[in-house]
Amino acid sequence: MTVSDQSSPRLAALLPSASVEISSRGHQIAELRDHFAAGTDVTITFLPGDNYRHNIETAAALRRAGYNPVPHIAAREMPSREALDDFLARARGEADVSRILLIAGDVAAARGPFKSTREVRASGLLEAHAIASVSIAGHPEGHPYFELPDALNGLKAWRDWGQQSGTRVDVVTQFCFESTPILQWLGALDRAGIDLLVIVGLAGPATPATLTKFALRCGIGNSMRALRAQIGRFGRLLTDTGPDDVVRGLRCASSAATAPIAGFHLFPFGGLRKAGVWLRECDHDSLRPAERVAVSRAGLQNP
Repeated sequence: MTVSDQSSPRLAALLPSASVEISSRGHQIAELRDHFAAGTDVTITFLPGDNYRHNIETAAALRRAGYNPVPHIAAREMPSREALDDFLARARGEADVSRILLIAGDVAAARGPFKSTREVRASGLLEAHAIASVSIAGHPEGHPYFELPDALNGLKAWRDWGQQSGTRVDVVTQFCFESTPILQWLGALDRAGIDLLVIVGLAGPATPATLTKFALRCGIGNSMRALRAQIGRFGRLLTDTGPDDVVRGLRCASSAATAPIAGFHLFPFGGLRKAGVWLRECDHDSLRPAERVAVSRAGLQNP
């Protein structure tokens, strides 16, 4: 792989505009102001049991503070079509939301008519409320409930819907602890002819113990070995671990392999302050030759 093949400069340029995530309770907005610039896309979680009106209040507060609110909509948490209609209407009217992140939700049984994101798509409500951009979830390390072929078919359906409705559709990935699963998954999208843009999820700096807790909760499996290797490298569980290795591996891959990547999203498991500091201080310049060799030997370049 030659230096000219690398995607490092383009990906480095995307890092400063990474989006970040906050709780639906809205209590983190003051801290957000201290560490993230106005104009940042900020996603708002929708956890089991959340009341969507709290999400709207948080979205409106973010808009007033100068951020771009991107509420999660958990399909299975919507008790009725009317509730989803109200959610979208309020999001548009009270917070000028134009982009949402649509997920199925972390509850086994749907509270209403939406068992998955497919039913939300079929409802016609996204078009009715002029939602310009829809982000959906991608799982480079696989999903516990469906195999890769089914996941790819689902992404194709979203691509087709986006083209038909004139809605921008992109994929926000689950975080990983190494770049190899991401690159392999991007390759699978390419082979399947799925040309959706991808926003790569990154686990913000946190202790390995904290990252392990969230990884187990989110179903991260194979790349846990990379986290264990970092624990061994640093020798203790109290050392914060950031997504440097993941970013380094992506930046050493070829431009063709990383062409779908349109941005990054930070999951601030260790807090907004740590995530913001990492984003400001991470190396945005080209990787040094020694780092390229180390990453190549670790097998983190384009598979």
